[in-house]
Amino acid sequence: MITNKTVAKAFQISFRELKRSGLVLLADNKLPSISTFVVGEPIRGSWWGHPKAHDIFRVVGQIADHPDVAVTKLISGKVTFVHRKLWPALLAVGMSREPWQMKGLSRKARNLLQIVDRKGEVRSDRLPASPKAKHSSWSEAIRELEERLLVYAEEFHSETGAHAKRLETWKHWAARVSLKLGQVDTEEAKEELKKFAQEIAEHSDIPKLPWMKK
Repeated sequence: MITNKTVAKAFQISFRELKRSGLVLLADNKLPSISTFVVGEPIRGSWWGHPKAHDIFRVVGQIADHPDVAVTKLISGKVTFVHRKLWPALLAVGMSREPWQMKGLSRKARNLLQIVDRKGEVRSDRLPASPKAKHSSWSEAIRELEERLLVYAEEFHSETGAHAKRLETWKHWAARVSLKLGQVDTEEAKEELKKFAQEIAEHSDIPKLPWMKK
């Protein structure tokens, strides 16, 4: 529950805009973002260094925890909040396994994808360590899968208090949030997401979606 009035108001504004537009970023200089809603103007550079960083963090946490919100790397590789009304399209694109998702994927990312596919859900802090290194980092492989929408990734605090990510297949995620598969086909889904991305950009260039990279 939010008790700080400033944070509560920022949450209301942020969620209202997300519900209306379907897409909101965590931070961006041009596109609608939580950091802008909290501060009242675009932030140059990292929002972590802003005096209202704590307020931004609290609002982001409340938005991410909302049952009608999915968190992805949909726009320009940045954290993007997606409203439930766009979930069928997001699911169709995520499950498509098109060339833009698979081509050029690193060996480690492919290995990680196989693990997630086999188990349905895995935790980043419980992935097997590499025998070639004392500390095997899966962070780059996770980033690859997130940016190509190959998995649904959700950050959480582990039992030790450290940050970790829960990686799910889209099918597993859909079952968890009671979302029916196959509501739209892939091309229709991409067009719908592109349309909403164009709308939040207003008169600017179309925001870069994962399949538009090349």
